Amino acid sequence: MDFTNIFEKYEALVAEVDKAFKTVSEQTDDGIKCGKGCSDCCHALFDLTLVEAIYLNRKFNETFRGMPRSIIMQRADVSDREINKIKRRAFKASQAGTSAQEIIREISLARVRCPLLGDDNLCGLYEFRPLTCRIYGVPMNIGGEAHSCTKSGFSSGKSYPTINMDTLQTKLIKLSNELTESINSKLIELPEMIIPVSTALITDYTPEYLGENTGKAKEEIEVPVAAPSEACSTCSEDKSACANCNYTVSLGGTPDSE
Repeated sequence: MDFTNIFEKYEALVAEVDKAFKTVSEQTDDGIKCGKGCSDCCHALFDLTLVEAIYLNRKFNETFRGMPRSIIMQRADVSDREINKIKRRAFKASQAGTSAQEIIREISLARVRCPLLGDDNLCGLYEFRPLTCRIYGVPMNIGGEAHSCTKSGFSSGKSYPTINMDTLQTKLIKLSNELTESINSKLIELPEMIIPVSTALITDYTPEYLGENTGKAKEEIEVPVAAPSEACSTCSEDKSACANCNYTVSLGGTPDSE
């Protein structure tokens, strides 16, 4: 499957995110404490959109061979099992009546080592790391609330320029829609799926897996990937709104950093 055109759009978005990170960092003095060897964000639990997952998978397969590849695949398997346990606990908690906010808070505190993190605490695919990895360290606006790395130098009660994560997520979902449309996928909910890094690495994204369809009709078929997060299930917005934007990364407002 040739996703060259879509990957070029994704890489253009990556370049704008890197530029936004630089812009924010230049406006926040010594708030950003990121440095070589700091791997705090490499233990955070987060998911990728479909376009990010397939892009990372392609770069992983192009970059690693032999024993280095096997080591990362083994790490990915371990991480995947840990993540599945965490998500099962979250599901059981939701069934028991625990609030979505409490579940999300618990998940945000979970620590799972990224399989791409080497023994030297450096990323094995740093050049191709996902957007979340690229902006970790600067204040982020997520659903109207401010968040920042706990190891940063940002002060509570002050206002800082932020990167709007909701805007970025919308752009990524749009690219995921373009990707599935390019193969006329039968899996109509595929663009909305989110995938852990570990799953993205070990999955074989074949035409059959992605539901490539040579016909015109799309079918209601269960998608063989991870389910949406609790955050998605509590969203009240119309899902069609996630496909309306251009590729310009806009900085968010200036909410207080947490």
